[in-house]
Amino acid sequence: MNDASRTLKEGQQRLAKDFKAVVTDAEHLLRHAVRDAGQGYGEARERLEESLKTAREEFARLEGAVVDGAKRAGSVTDGYVRQHPWESIGVGAAVGLLIGLLIARR
Repeated sequence: MNDASRTLKEGQQRLAKDFKAVVTDAEHLLRHAVRDAGQGYGEARERLEESLKTAREEFARLEGAVVDGAKRAGSVTDGYVRQHPWESIGVGAAVGLLIGLLIARR
């Protein structure tokens, strides 16, 4: 696994962890608010719980799709670099030169 795909994977994992933490915190907040506010908010609580459940399911589906897409992109990139090593080196050198020039201007 190269550095770019490893960085992408770590970023995806952090995003997933952060989103799950937000959903969990919202659930805890909802439980405490309903308990403290009384029974008048029961219906609102049920709707919010259903929305959170739907959001969690959608996130799980999207997370799988993003991971699959990243794997495919990494595989395609790896195949291209293996088939065209010198072109890849040239592109990498040009990008490095451009970034170096931009940093030097600061």
